[in-house]
Amino acid sequence: MRLVVFDVDGTLIDSQDHITHAMGQAFLAAGLVPLPRARVLSIVGLSLPVAVAELAPEADAATQARIVAVYKDSFMRARLDGHAPLYDGAMACLDRLAGRDDLILAIATGKSRRGLDAMIEAHGLRGRFLSLQTADGHPSKPHPAMIHAALAETGVPAARAVMVGDTSFDMLMARAAGLPGFGVSWGYHPAAALAEAGAARILDDFSALTSAIEEWAA
Repeated sequence: MRLVVFDVDGTLIDSQDHITHAMGQAFLAAGLVPLPRARVLSIVGLSLPVAVAELAPEADAATQARIVAVYKDSFMRARLDGHAPLYDGAMACLDRLAGRDDLILAIATGKSRRGLDAMIEAHGLRGRFLSLQTADGHPSKPHPAMIHAALAETGVPAARAVMVGDTSFDMLMARAAGLPGFGVSWGYHPAAALAEAGAARILDDFSALTSAIEEWAA
């Protein structure tokens, strides 16, 4: 068996509007000026407290905690209004890979388990992934703990696993865990950043990603 570990935000779902709106609301509530969209998206993939510390390094602990709390509330309300959509081709890719008897699918995401469960339910993805690793129980990416847990849970060695993600944090996490990272160019970090972080391949759409994974698994 081989294991394919997917990131979520920027890889499977296009959540940028939810993320940037929620962070803007959180900064305003903390009395800070909202940051440019590109700056906010640059930290997607990190666990929320780590991301906030990156975005507001001069804020004290209480202010950072306020940003985290308001972000969570705002993001949840945005999710109730409508879930972030899957990228075009994501479902077809997951259907094809899940239909193979030699592949196991997993998730490693900076989202909370509650947020991940809501995404899976909204898009009918229940049962697709054998291992679900979230920010709740692990250090933030690029620490390899989430991948280590997915490998342990599925019984697949690192030599037979691959990480799929859209950020340099995903690629660095894969490298730290001793497995290749396949970067996707439609997410929140540019292809140059993925390459610099050690991406083994960079794919431009889900059709190319599906082919790359099947070539790797052959």
